[in-house]
Amino acid sequence: MAEKNIYLPYLMRVAKVTDEAPAVKTFRLEFVNPEDADNFDFNTGQFGLYSAFGEGESTFCIASSPTRKGYIECTFRAVGRVTHALAAKEEGDIIGFRGPYGNLFPIEEWRGKNLLFVAGGIALPPLRSVIWNCLDQRDGFRDITVVYGARSVADLVYKYELRDWQERADIDLAVTVDPGGETHDWKGKVGFVPPIVEQLAPRSENTIAIVCGPPIMIKHTLPLLETLGFTSDCIYTTLENRMKCGLGKCGRCNTGRSFICKDGPVYTLAQLQELPAEY
Repeated sequence: MAEKNIYLPYLMRVAKVTDEAPAVKTFRLEFVNPEDADNFDFNTGQFGLYSAFGEGESTFCIASSPTRKGYIECTFRAVGRVTHALAAKEEGDIIGFRGPYGNLFPIEEWRGKNLLFVAGGIALPPLRSVIWNCLDQRDGFRDITVVYGARSVADLVYKYELRDWQERADIDLAVTVDPGGETHDWKGKVGFVPPIVEQLAPRSENTIAIVCGPPIMIKHTLPLLETLGFTSDCIYTTLENRMKCGLGKCGRCNTGRSFICKDGPVYTLAQLQELPAEY
């Protein structure tokens, strides 16, 4: 029996396209081959490589929850050749998908705990998978809090879902935009994410914090959480932007002794502190 080609992608049909923000789209992808759909599974936190044939492939997370069967979703910003080629795809078009790769957010270990999600800008998609996974199993967790910020109202992603979360009684949501990014009818908060987290002062007791955002946001949020009493083994983040081939073959994700695409992309702060400062 011939060995499976690890670089051979699944064929995926673009079932739905959602314009999220300027140059940001969400694709709902369905497997062309029904047998692939039946056999496919993934864990929240894992990622994949999405290809526009003839242009190449690009790495981003699976933004949907494994509790939602029959499809996967991805959210991306068109910033380079491949992502611009992907953004040009329409419903019904075929793209490639390789994955899932990487480790996972250990939500089974978080059962019975409070969850604090802190996200900025286009970094909400990796946490969206976790949030929906936990909301779909809501009885397994205590308080769920989401703090999300973007440069402007226009830059907020998943606007319809944010409204739904705002109306739910079983999740606390704080949405903020940077000063100057608000509109005349904006009813959310105005300010950068770390100060908003500091204002809310979430309790650290029996709480897991999951953080994902621009480097400057993470730089200021992680020490703030420690100041609030969160221990480094209870703070999680994802380094999916360090991936290239997904398999640890090209070496571009190598940081110290860690290959992020194989050992990550999910790390606790305690694990990150053992990596070289270059991460």
